[in-house]
Amino acid sequence: MNVKQRYFPKAIVILILLMVTTGVLTACSSNSKQEPNTPAQTNASNNNTSSNDSSNSNSNASVSGDADPFGKYETPITIRFARDVDNDMQDNIIPKTPGETVEDNRWLKAFSEKLGINVVYDWTVSGGDAYTQKMNVTLTSGDLPDMLRVTPAQMKQLAEADMIEDLTPYWEQYASDDLKELYAEQGPAVLNSATVNGKIMGIGKADVYGDGVYLWLRKDWLDKLGLEEPTSMQDLLKISEAFATQDPDDNSLNDTYGLAITKDLYGGAMGLDGFFAGYHAYPNMWIDDGAGNLVWGSTLPEVKETLKVLSEMYKAGQLDKEFGVKDGGKVAESIAAGKIGIDFGAQWNPMYPLISNYQNDPGANWVGYALVSIDDKPALSPQSFQADSYWVVRKGYEHPEALIKMFNLHVELNWGESGDFDYYYMPAANDSVGVWKYSPVQPASAFKNIRAFQEIEEARKNNSFDSLTGEALAIYRNITAFENGDTSQWGWPKIYGAEGVYRHGVNYMDNELFMYEAFAGPPTETMAERLSTLEALEKETFVKIIMGAVPLDEFDKFVDNWYKVGGTDITNEVNEWYASTK
Repeated sequence: MNVKQRYFPKAIVILILLMVTTGVLTACSSNSKQEPNTPAQTNASNNNTSSNDSSNSNSNASVSGDADPFGKYETPITIRFARDVDNDMQDNIIPKTPGETVEDNRWLKAFSEKLGINVVYDWTVSGGDAYTQKMNVTLTSGDLPDMLRVTPAQMKQLAEADMIEDLTPYWEQYASDDLKELYAEQGPAVLNSATVNGKIMGIGKADVYGDGVYLWLRKDWLDKLGLEEPTSMQDLLKISEAFATQDPDDNSLNDTYGLAITKDLYGGAMGLDGFFAGYHAYPNMWIDDGAGNLVWGSTLPEVKETLKVLSEMYKAGQLDKEFGVKDGGKVAESIAAGKIGIDFGAQWNPMYPLISNYQNDPGANWVGYALVSIDDKPALSPQSFQADSYWVVRKGYEHPEALIKMFNLHVELNWGESGDFDYYYMPAANDSVGVWKYSPVQPASAFKNIRAFQEIEEARKNNSFDSLTGEALAIYRNITAFENGDTSQWGWPKIYGAEGVYRHGVNYMDNELFMYEAFAGPPTETMAERLSTLEALEKETFVKIIMGAVPLDEFDKFVDNWYKVGGTDITNEVNEWYASTK
């Protein structure tokens, strides 16, 4: 894998690689922001599968100087996992890969054939929230899968209870150069965040970041109502009012809304993160207060100001009156039905939920814009710490190094020199769906999406696409397919096209228009005890303020209560960590 370092100077990447290789890693962490989904389903056929017989028969996995990152086990081993299955897999990937299932697919065959690792699932569930809840039950029972993906708080609890393996020696000796490079590109925080008392207790989720939050609008509604594209929050508020009151769907009914909003308030789709940013408010993340201290963004005055605006929009009928009981799935249904015209979310929103609107109404033209601001100070795109989950190994499992080998193979088959991106990542033969999700481990390069866009942009400028390879080539094929009439590929030009939203993403990068979460430490002691209570208090209060169930000044009571019921201790603990990083 030849990773281009566009945003990390080479010297810094080499330094981080040395830190990772020598294990000079200290602790950090994240916030988990999953959206709820459908009820749980279990894979009962896997519950009786034991990995002990096959793993205990093989002793060639000890940590040694000649450890092979891709070494195949002479005697196959079995690894028991658990996993969630999201809407994309259920509704898109599985239907477009005939003959493949979560339990039997190209990725599990690759792990078996290339590494001698047989993957089975103790259980599967639908959706991130259901997974977290099921995992909590599993942890309480003590009957753990061999390898499992857990939240930061769950990892901390397992480490303190001595229920998971120290992965430090296995990372040092088994991680491939490409895998170490991929994690170095993330910066040291992802691995650091899984380090407890100097030991790597889990492998943090390496994922794409720097993508940002964007403003998605029904451009066809703008045109119909004679409105200009927004350049400020003032413009956006006028657009929201027009979308709610001027019958943009032309059905003579008062049945449309301006802004998409869910009961969960935040998230990569239909979230308020980008709206808050327009008022220089950054809730749901730890930020520097300008004096060198970290504060919980949700407690600051700018949030109160934004809640005031949202409550006025709600009162004016610009927000769904029932949003307080609707999750992302329900709000996505309103978008699909053509009832909402404004959505704040990530670059992938054309894939979900916006494409459903286009499928029902081919005239629906969603366009992505940069965030807008209430004044002449630019809005910064909120960027939460990415490692929201960790893969850990059950204490006593004989082959902890197998997890690292699986990570190595995932990276190699997707982006390595001997890889096959068109088969293992986004196969054109299967409508370029993300079959990489079939893998139980899914590390990804931090800047792969931006790089792909830049490669395609360069090809456009040169009017020659022959040099495109890998992900950029697959994306270009999807764009071309849409241009040739394949409407299922509608989302790709919205993201990577000449007028795609990534042109704003590059601007975010080049002009440092991100608000990065400042805390990247492990869950503190009080977080483990009180965080869920504080999160519930925040969402409940904010929803009530927006809906007018309580006055705006309830925000001040919320701040006081937040500090009283654990916020003070958490803030002190977070700042103790922050001071240690300076």
